[in-house]
Amino acid sequence: MSHLYYLCRLFSYFLLIISFVIFVSSKEKDTHDHLSDETHYGSKNEHNTVYDHEAFLGEQARSFENLSPEESRKRLALIVDKMDTNGDGYVSYDELKDHIHKAQKLYIMEDVDKQWKTLKPKEEDESSTITWEEYKLMTYGFMDELKTGLNEEDTKTYKDMMRRDDRRWKMADNNGDGLLNRDEFADFLHPEEAEHMSDVVVDETLEDVDKDADGKISLTEYITDMYPSEETGGEVPDWVVREKEQFNNFRDKDKDGFLDREEVKEWIIPQDYDHSGTEAKHLIHESDKDKDGLLSKEEILENYDLFVGSQATDFGEALMKHDEL
Repeated sequence: MSHLYYLCRLFSYFLLIISFVIFVSSKEKDTHDHLSDETHYGSKNEHNTVYDHEAFLGEQARSFENLSPEESRKRLALIVDKMDTNGDGYVSYDELKDHIHKAQKLYIMEDVDKQWKTLKPKEEDESSTITWEEYKLMTYGFMDELKTGLNEEDTKTYKDMMRRDDRRWKMADNNGDGLLNRDEFADFLHPEEAEHMSDVVVDETLEDVDKDADGKISLTEYITDMYPSEETGGEVPDWVVREKEQFNNFRDKDKDGFLDREEVKEWIIPQDYDHSGTEAKHLIHESDKDKDGLLSKEEILENYDLFVGSQATDFGEALMKHDEL
């Protein structure tokens, strides 16, 4: 065989891996953090606005990074007008919360549509379904091509990801026919959004955080998951101290020093926690200069760097194109 043949094969393997990474990265995010992989406040308690951007946009958060301040403010001003549904010149908590909630739903719809078209590029019928074999071939089929080129650690990683996907698939398959329609596929991609998927969210969280695999999460595991530097010692940031207090005083209900399965579920999927409302309160707190509980257009534009890249901007533009929302 010629060197050119082997180079072509190597290049094709590279493309397969890149396709795998792109497809899986859009789906595989830590389910125990609904909003962002970023830390909201740094080691010195400084505010990380990237958290706010990713909380709303995910991978699209960087779409505004290269815009000039003038262009960012211009786009944001249009969104402010859209958020002010009663036309009184201010954005209230309810208006901002409602806007964020709709943007979250729109993001999920668009993400599901994108992934669906990747798997079923020629299917236009809304009633069509995806088989597990189709999904597995698209996502993990490259492993058959690379079975002699993957090291043991990579092979184990991919097989574990496939195992987790298989469990998610079966949980999302409401009628147990082995197929997923578009709604079931949405639950598969975003299990944290579907009540009947809560068990798989807890399972994945335990597998990610419970390093000694004893079926519960210790304080050390809880903190290390959010702040890996905890293992190296040194000065502990204030937010870490507060998280330890949260663990001991609120999350560990039975005070046994661990989070069991039910306590993990309450932590990850709290029944009374409103993500859209919490982020709306945060944005108002950071931007409401006169502390009247409302945001004027001027207050929002003065804090454009906080809003840029959030659902109040990029997704807001998408919302303006969807009158039905």
